Amino acid sequence: MRPPFEYSIQEAAERLGLPIHTLRRWHEHGILIARRTDGGHRRYSRELIDTLASTNSVSALSRATASDELAAVKRTLEDKRRVIQLLLESEKRYRDLVETSHDLVWTTDAQGRFTYVNAAALEVFGLEPSSVIGRCFFDFETRPAHIANRRFLAKLMRNGEVRNYLTHLKTIHGQDRWIGINARLTATDTGAVIGIRGTARDVTEAQTAMMEMERMAARDHLTGLPNRTALQTQLQQSLESDEHGTVVFLDLDHFRYVNESFGYPAGDQLLIGIAAVLREALESTGAKVFRLGGDEFAIIARTLLRAQAAELTEKSLEAIRQYRCVLRAGHRMWGVSASAGVALYPFHGNDVAGLLSNVDAAMFQAKEAGRNRYVLFGNDPDDRRSTHRRVHWSRKLRDAIDADRIVLHCQPVVRLTDRKTVHYEVLARLRDDDNTLIQPAQFIELAESLGLIREIDLRVVEKVLRHVAANPAPREPLRYFVNLSRVSISDPAWVARFQQLLCSAPVRPGQLVFEITETAAMTEVDVTLKFIERLKEMGHRFALDDFGAGFSSFYYLKRFEVDYIKIDGGFIRDLCEGNSNVLFVRALNDVARGLSKQVIAEGVETKQALDILLQMGTQYGQGYLFRSPYPMEGEIGPESTYRPAVA
Repeated sequence: MRPPFEYSIQEAAERLGLPIHTLRRWHEHGILIARRTDGGHRRYSRELIDTLASTNSVSALSRATASDELAAVKRTLEDKRRVIQLLLESEKRYRDLVETSHDLVWTTDAQGRFTYVNAAALEVFGLEPSSVIGRCFFDFETRPAHIANRRFLAKLMRNGEVRNYLTHLKTIHGQDRWIGINARLTATDTGAVIGIRGTARDVTEAQTAMMEMERMAARDHLTGLPNRTALQTQLQQSLESDEHGTVVFLDLDHFRYVNESFGYPAGDQLLIGIAAVLREALESTGAKVFRLGGDEFAIIARTLLRAQAAELTEKSLEAIRQYRCVLRAGHRMWGVSASAGVALYPFHGNDVAGLLSNVDAAMFQAKEAGRNRYVLFGNDPDDRRSTHRRVHWSRKLRDAIDADRIVLHCQPVVRLTDRKTVHYEVLARLRDDDNTLIQPAQFIELAESLGLIREIDLRVVEKVLRHVAANPAPREPLRYFVNLSRVSISDPAWVARFQQLLCSAPVRPGQLVFEITETAAMTEVDVTLKFIERLKEMGHRFALDDFGAGFSSFYYLKRFEVDYIKIDGGFIRDLCEGNSNVLFVRALNDVARGLSKQVIAEGVETKQALDILLQMGTQYGQGYLFRSPYPMEGEIGPESTYRPAVA
């Protein structure tokens, strides 16, 4: 049926008073174009024909197409045709872009079923576009519950659009596809949702690369085992899933000596071998092996409880005992043992931090019990308290080092004859979380046993060097006495770092005097002698600290090339009582003068003690009589607000 707003060609010819063949010619020449119906019939706009008829210009149109009226009509028609042509060309360009795009361009109905997809559907879904129509993203979701896409739809309905939403699909052929989706709702003027439209991009390559990077970040590069991050992730998942099982920490015994005796490449070779041994030994158990760093390994075994955990741990330790590694020139074999801590989850910790703390505590117990064994967490309350104290201080010291909370105080060393300050002794404190100061007596011994004293010694020397460089010395430079631990000077790697630090510092070597306690020096005489010799060659000076508190052997004084001998404060505080301390101090002064060494009396607190020392010829003194320790850089306010312990 013909629409009421159109004329047929016969009606248009009658209305204009023209022959039908004229209208046909005008149509061919583009003067007056008719619309073609599906059946091929011409239809003319009623409005246009009526307008032409009312202008009385039909005869003119029939006589000359160049008349003004016809020209105006022609221009109007040509403008319309040009607009239509531009629209058609624009639509063609759009379709070309869409169809040739590597991105998936799609629309859906209100239920999320595809109503249009471009040619990229073949790459994304493995199907031709026509085969995707009527399906939805859910049909290709990798997870059967469609959790990811349900979240996508919920977010879309809530916000009206979604950008860069990542989802994991599989093609019809089972190939993995990671897709990034941008989408927007389409709705009526009343807000009713009528569909979704958007784009989707195949980001499989980039996502795979990122996942590989994450996998590598959770992998130990030396052994190929999962690392501490992977361990924590798996434990978190197990605890959240209400699983039970066993976690084991393994620490190789005396591994440091392998590095020192054979070099770090040999140590790495040993670690690679241990990793392979543990993997092979536990392959049939379903347990997973991790390397935590250094010489520490870990094992997680799901579902195992006390008896099975003990069996698995002993099996691991025995595999390590039986392992032999060629470490030098193909002929030296090295046997190694390990100490292990065992904890059961969730019974020994229902969160990752607590669980790892407890298994770490059990491992410390195994070390303290003689090594080459394992300890199950919770067996001995006394041992557990002792080990928890070690773990507590280990963390506290580590945090203080990492947060640079090592605070330097100093105490003057004065010339007794005129009480003029000639040197300073540097004293280290740690600032606790509550801003209080932890004294050396509370942490030095534990720091030595935990191996953290090396880092503390280096940090102290670094701070002293910065202080000296920032405070240029007068013509008679002041010297700074710095204590070093026997643990530090016994470590060749630490000594190398220490020497490098000193060489790079813009400070005159004579301004630093390093103190080593008598007990430390006598415990490892050869190590101490070698260290003193190396540092003396660099121009530094040495003091033998706390003399009299240990072996008190005058014979060894001539072996140790030290510049100063510091008498332990316990002897000085009792001088006034007229006991044997007076004889010892007088004899030490006489021996020191004969060996051309200078004496410093520690713990000088009274005028009477000062007078006795002057009579004996002691050159220097240090103690509360002169001044108590105070901050080198003014870190904690006025000296009067605190009273530190006697150094």
